[in-house]
Amino acid sequence: MSVLARERKLSKLEFYMNARRLYKKILFLMVRDFGIKPRARQPTFYTRGWDTSDKELFEAIAIKYGLTRIVDDYPLWVLDSFRGKLIRLLDEMMESITQAYTIWATNKAEANLRRVSQDKAIAACESLKQTLELVVDILPVKADKLLPYVDAINREIALLKGWRKADNKRNKTLK
Repeated sequence: MSVLARERKLSKLEFYMNARRLYKKILFLMVRDFGIKPRARQPTFYTRGWDTSDKELFEAIAIKYGLTRIVDDYPLWVLDSFRGKLIRLLDEMMESITQAYTIWATNKAEANLRRVSQDKAIAACESLKQTLELVVDILPVKADKLLPYVDAINREIALLKGWRKADNKRNKTLK
């Protein structure tokens, strides 16, 4: 017999499963270069303000080699920098969640260690949001495209805080 959806409770590992989904979503976003599409421009776009002889030489070379459009893109190092930071933060979030989950507190010291790991996971989520804000500021990415990712991060933060709150109730009796 199944339980009605409205009567189901949140899984105890929902924070972990949501974190894995979040990791995967952001990873696929980075695979797509944050949704950036390179611009194709006519070669004459780059010759504005050039000397006439240089302009004619450049256009002759472009015609000779069949360059009718030049793709204008962001430098790869910018994208690689954001990718590296986001992957590091996602790894930190997952490692902190895993570390906290593997600690079953039987005394105050273990409870504090578990709490610190939960706090680190929350801090990594906050840093993820700030990095995505920076991506919007630096790259030509519309903020609307990243809102679902920010919402997923906010959900993860809420789940982690709920987990931490439940732990706090349980840990009051520890010595």
